Amino acid sequence: MSTCTVTNLPITANRNWRAVNNNNGYDKVIKLLGEDILLYNIDTDHDISLESIDIDIVHSALHDSNIEDKPVCLIWDMKHIADMTLTYKKQVADLVYNPSITFGIVVLYNVEPAFLTMAETLSAMAPEDLPVLIRHSYTDAVNTAIEWKKGQPVKENHNSKEEEKYEHQKREFLAFLGRLSWLNMMDQGINLPSRDDKLFPFFKAIENLQNDLRENIKEKEQELEQIERESEKTLSEKNILLNAQKELYKKLKSQLEKEKSSLTARIATQEMELTRISTAIAEKTSSLRELLDMISVLDIDHMKKSAMIENCRKMIDTEMIEKRLNIELTTTDSEFLSKLQRKHPNLNQRELRICLLIKLNYNTRDIARSVGISTRGMESIRYRMHKKIGLTKHQSLKGYLTDLATLIH
Repeated sequence: MSTCTVTNLPITANRNWRAVNNNNGYDKVIKLLGEDILLYNIDTDHDISLESIDIDIVHSALHDSNIEDKPVCLIWDMKHIADMTLTYKKQVADLVYNPSITFGIVVLYNVEPAFLTMAETLSAMAPEDLPVLIRHSYTDAVNTAIEWKKGQPVKENHNSKEEEKYEHQKREFLAFLGRLSWLNMMDQGINLPSRDDKLFPFFKAIENLQNDLRENIKEKEQELEQIERESEKTLSEKNILLNAQKELYKKLKSQLEKEKSSLTARIATQEMELTRISTAIAEKTSSLRELLDMISVLDIDHMKKSAMIENCRKMIDTEMIEKRLNIELTTTDSEFLSKLQRKHPNLNQRELRICLLIKLNYNTRDIARSVGISTRGMESIRYRMHKKIGLTKHQSLKGYLTDLATLIH
């Protein structure tokens, strides 16, 4: 514990009465002088800008010192304070006008020249029952606090009525600006001096500024209202469009369900037809095989017998191919597929069908739909068939198949 060189009162320090600001390289420190005088300073070696009040350390000091319910003196060492943010100013104003701590007097000292106007504004804004005074040194500040504790007057003494009038007008000017800037008090009144007063132009300029700011605020409010109306209109239009799209979606969904139902029924019908055709083909093939067996044992001319057997086998092959491809084949189609299969046995049944459809001049999209794949998938199959058949990149698959069909005749 140290001792004050001015009053010989003890100075109490506590590690809980320190707020560390690592980002900006300074600490806020509270110490207790005697029983009820708080010493507040910024522990730093460079000029700083205050950003926010750490009121908790003040409450801690008051609580630990058991003086929470007593009016206290605050002596503020302002060395190295070059500026304060608007947030800090508003917090100071809130502490002054909505106090959570009962200050009896606040004394500022070591005020940097660049910060003097800011300090004078704070002093001018303070309520009448809270003196905020500016002193030159620590000694002056402590003596002022002691005088206040003894009930002695601590107001500033002026050398003349003119100086007193000037200081009063200056404080009113600074207080008005502070309330305007720190508290956004646009409707506060200002007492204009007489027109022949040398300070009249300054006060009048402030009044004009106040009016201009009010007009600007009014314009901004109108702009915001216009933006809000336009936003509501846009939102309403978007909601209408969204509801219309939802309704359209419902209709499309219903239509797709109907088409799906129709296609399902159509597929079922086609499956039944295919089953019927397959059954008929099987019966026809069975009859042809029986006929072939009967011809084989006939005692007739060998040439005629061979021709009849060959015709039966061709009809059987045609029936089998037709069954595999699920399409009715002409004799020419059957011969084409037979020759294509003999020449390229590596082609599967789907590829044979695709080759036939290509030869019959169906386009890629129709062929894709016929075999149940996408158009792009059909293009990939055609590319693979091109290589599978052994064609060069300059040869056309359709041209090759057309030529092959021509050779049959």
